[in-house]
Amino acid sequence: MRYACLTSCSDPAAMTLPLKGMLLKLLAVFCFTGLSGLVRHIGTAVPAGEVVCFRAFFTIVPLLAWLAYEGELKTALRTQHPLGHFFRGLTGICAMFFMFTGLALLPLAEATAISFAMPLISVAFAALFLKEKVRLFRWSAVAVGLAGVLIILWPRFGGGDLTSTAAIGALASLIGAVLSAGAVVQIRRLTYTETTGAIVFYFALYSTLMALATAPFGWVVPDIETTAALIATGLLGGVAQILMTQSYRYADASLLAPFDYTAIIWATALGWVAFREVPGPMVLVGAAIVVGAGLAVIWRERRLGLKRSRERQAATPE
Repeated sequence: MRYACLTSCSDPAAMTLPLKGMLLKLLAVFCFTGLSGLVRHIGTAVPAGEVVCFRAFFTIVPLLAWLAYEGELKTALRTQHPLGHFFRGLTGICAMFFMFTGLALLPLAEATAISFAMPLISVAFAALFLKEKVRLFRWSAVAVGLAGVLIILWPRFGGGDLTSTAAIGALASLIGAVLSAGAVVQIRRLTYTETTGAIVFYFALYSTLMALATAPFGWVVPDIETTAALIATGLLGGVAQILMTQSYRYADASLLAPFDYTAIIWATALGWVAFREVPGPMVLVGAAIVVGAGLAVIWRERRLGLKRSRERQAATPE
């Protein structure tokens, strides 16, 4: 769950260094991909619930340190809707559980490509649950993008064997993307009254507590190497969140949004170097379609945003 900032991302004085913002966003995406690589490395040696617990708990450490450094520790953690955070945490932890299961069972690039369905599904969810106006262009982009997802999934499901490890991993990744889109809708609702620091912190807190509830169901005592990898998932997640926060201080969100899709480059490279994985042609074709559809939505939103900005300026009396 990577689409939130820790503190205010609208610092006009800092919006003059877009290159710095782009570099920070690239580093953030790289860290998130590294986190996925660690989960892939851990594989099925540790139950997904245990991995989620380590990921959530050790994310809190850098987040609290950063909020304290920013002087926003007290104000950032105030909340008016603890129940809203609970349900956001429940959706988020289920999303992580399925996403981590997919990462354990699928090649890294393939699991990453399937996760790109999340922004497209969130467009549909925003229209259904938030009553946002979604016009034909975005619906068309969503349809094309989901067709790309089906292309990625086809080699896993085309043979009709839904019980294979790869098929289960692909289905888990898709369910994770759907649940992540649901979490995005809940985050949008929370942003009306909650600080982004509170949203991130309470998600990590509730996720840790909920993941602990899975301890009686097969948790294991990991060796030193696996324990280090588990701790690193949380620390990397927290550092990536901070880097993403900083990136939005130096560049506009619409400029930085396309850099999320560089994850497929990092994932492909990391998958080959660490696991000797090479994505198949269907994965590459499907990923290209999904990324293209996502970029089309971003481009359209940027154009509409610029148009609305010009209209507001024209309507402002001199």
